[in-house]
Amino acid sequence: MFVDSHCHLDKINPEKAGADLKEIVAAARANKVEHMLCVCVTLEDFPAMQFAVAEFDDVSISCGVHPLYVKDSKTPIAELGAKLRELTALNSVVAVGETGLDYFYHPESKVLQQENFEQHIEIANDVNKPLIIHTRDAQQDTLSLLRNGHAEKPGGVLHCFTESLEMAKKAIDDLDFFISISGIASFRNAQELRDTIKALPLEKLLIETDSPWLAPVPHRGKENQPAYVVDVAKCVADVKGITLEEVAKTTTANYYKLFANS
Repeated sequence: MFVDSHCHLDKINPEKAGADLKEIVAAARANKVEHMLCVCVTLEDFPAMQFAVAEFDDVSISCGVHPLYVKDSKTPIAELGAKLRELTALNSVVAVGETGLDYFYHPESKVLQQENFEQHIEIANDVNKPLIIHTRDAQQDTLSLLRNGHAEKPGGVLHCFTESLEMAKKAIDDLDFFISISGIASFRNAQELRDTIKALPLEKLLIETDSPWLAPVPHRGKENQPAYVVDVAKCVADVKGITLEEVAKTTTANYYKLFANS
């Protein structure tokens, strides 16, 4: 059985996917995906996301503010932190995030992103729930803020990982974090990422779709969905020269180790 450790079910377009949410979840189940983590990107989106997946016992949820959405928030950072603290304390919420730093798309909001990220780390410690981290072109600052905030206490994952092997090793060695692999690993031009996957211990890997984006081979060009996480697992198995069953068993165990309340 497989787990999609990071998806955005509320963002999947039924017309593009050719299926409604119930059918998408059913397709995942039929493909031996036993659990999905639906990840929040803004506090404004949280209520609708929570409602959309409430009927599915095999879907857990997170709460957080993605770094690319921080600058567009109409809520001051202090108020945003108070609301985040309230929502992440809910029993239904198993993780804090998606949070982190992205200097690739919005370097101009670097300071605001850092303030938001620091709040998420502090709150994760307070509610004792793991962090879901987005990081792009911000390796040093991401690791520094995680270390300074003692993020090793709640734990966490660098999701949809595309950064360096050095960063992955530091996240594992210094913070005991997990590294999550998406469909990007199957892309033709992703050899460096595949080399990184090969070098990392399976015991620290998760798999994800990040759907509806980044559909893996052989589904490129389609609306991504949790059923396709099996193709991500196949890619990991091929890269590491191990069986699909081993990838499924270990990454599923890793997921429940990190997200113990799922």
